[in-house]
Amino acid sequence: MSSITLRFLAYQSDALSRDKIRGGTLLRWMDEAGFACGCAWARGRCVTAFISSATFSHAVHAGQLVQVEARLAYTGTTSMALAIEVHANDLSSQQPRLVMHCVAVYVAVDDNDRPIPVDTWHPETPGDIALAQRVRSLITAARAAQ
Repeated sequence: MSSITLRFLAYQSDALSRDKIRGGTLLRWMDEAGFACGCAWARGRCVTAFISSATFSHAVHAGQLVQVEARLAYTGTTSMALAIEVHANDLSSQQPRLVMHCVAVYVAVDDNDRPIPVDTWHPETPGDIALAQRVRSLITAARAAQ
């Protein structure tokens, strides 16, 4: 599976003051979607190796429907690089808007937590090719800054 979408209803218990959902909650949901996508592609266990370029563009409020999509951008020998986006909308609105995005890398592991090979994913559409290039550039820049 090269993509997965998880949906959550943002509850008041997830919120700070003024009904805004905590950024940590959004990051947890992003990691859960990335983990699910990585495990599905690897057909087994994986671990989070890298998350970067997390950009918050709008607040998420209690009562909104949150959609988190993780998409495979490219694969390495044992790793999977993903683009993860969060969209949110009021239940009365059909138009979700982008509220956050990041890139992440997950590594497939065996029962002893040693990396194991994953199938190669080949982007085919112009959109998939552009996404792979964008994610690769973001990961390279973030690692260079460390």
